[in-house]
Amino acid sequence: MTEIPWYEIFLRLAVALIAGGAIGFERERDSQPAGLRTHMILALGAALVMILSINIAVEFGSDPARLAAQVVSGIGFLGAGAILRFGFNVKGLTTASTLWTTAMVGMAIGYGYYLVALFAVVIMLIVLTLVERFEKKFVRVNIMRTVVIDVHDREGILREVRKTMTKLADSIIAFNVQKSVKNKNMRLEIIARFNRSEKLEDMMEVISSIEGVRGIKIE
Repeated sequence: MTEIPWYEIFLRLAVALIAGGAIGFERERDSQPAGLRTHMILALGAALVMILSINIAVEFGSDPARLAAQVVSGIGFLGAGAILRFGFNVKGLTTASTLWTTAMVGMAIGYGYYLVALFAVVIMLIVLTLVERFEKKFVRVNIMRTVVIDVHDREGILREVRKTMTKLADSIIAFNVQKSVKNKNMRLEIIARFNRSEKLEDMMEVISSIEGVRGIKIE
């Protein structure tokens, strides 16, 4: 193993920036918390760590994998920050995985495996674009939502709301009722599984048409 020359170091860092930018651009278009700059800097840092690992190992005779190994485990903390929970739905798992894989791409470039890194980037972009479209159309067709409805208590209002929600949702998970003892107002909290193609505007319109409905909140 020989020390990496300066011109090769600059080349590898530049290629890492481009590779990270390609992945980050796709994440930025999808309005994810970790976008273009995050992925570019991450790939750059991972490549730099790999380059330092090699050169330090050559100069001092140490294990070249010791410094680089910390990236594999340490990047998990950054990925965890991209994961967000919205009620029953979790968002950001894909971005967290792209962060981790981008770091591995950067390390591969830092070691000089250009073709391997390029192939990995191409595969990632295919998964993030083409496979995502297939997944949304054929795999993940449902989404969990919480619907909060404020109504004026009248005879048959609960039955009518439940009947309407049964028609709108694929399945109702929970149906909770809170009633005020001072007036005739009630708050209904419904957790249900809806088809992704179900438009919020249509849902709001159907629920609003129920007599006695005073307010609607859909999460």
